[in-house]
Amino acid sequence: MSRAFVDEASADSRDEDAPEFKIPLPPGARNYVTPEGAERLYSELKTLEATERPDLAAEILRLSRDPTNSDALATARRRLARLDRRIEYLARMAGLAEVVNRPAGGYDRVRFGARVTVRYGDGATSTFRIVGVDESDPVAGLVGWTAPLARALMGRAPGENSVVLLPGGEKTVTVLTVE
Repeated sequence: MSRAFVDEASADSRDEDAPEFKIPLPPGARNYVTPEGAERLYSELKTLEATERPDLAAEILRLSRDPTNSDALATARRRLARLDRRIEYLARMAGLAEVVNRPAGGYDRVRFGARVTVRYGDGATSTFRIVGVDESDPVAGLVGWTAPLARALMGRAPGENSVVLLPGGEKTVTVLTVE
């Protein structure tokens, strides 16, 4: 089809027909989140919908009134498309969210939300908390519940071993503490 028949305004507003984003959860799974993670999820979604998107839409309207701003307008429309995708992603994750509170009696086994200290077969130890997929930050000691390490340890009590397949190969892991 000739470019003469393409609506440039609508073409610019799309982000190159971006593919459907993948929800990082197993099929049919709920989006388990800690109370802190849920607060961040809902706060970001609210900020994007109530502040950032209207501000960007107003900027696009302002830029569209001046024909000399075509490059800036195209850039703003691409930013809006990316923002809309982020809003859509957060809204879908919020719709699947299930907040998991800390049990009243604490943890006796590895569960979602627990802080776990483990010893690897080579004697090295590490401590991390099992959190939601969007909360995951291994450098900060936050491991998503879908990660191989978290899945291998779920249900284990202190003193119990588990074998986990990591990028470096199979490793035996012993649970030292669960908090």
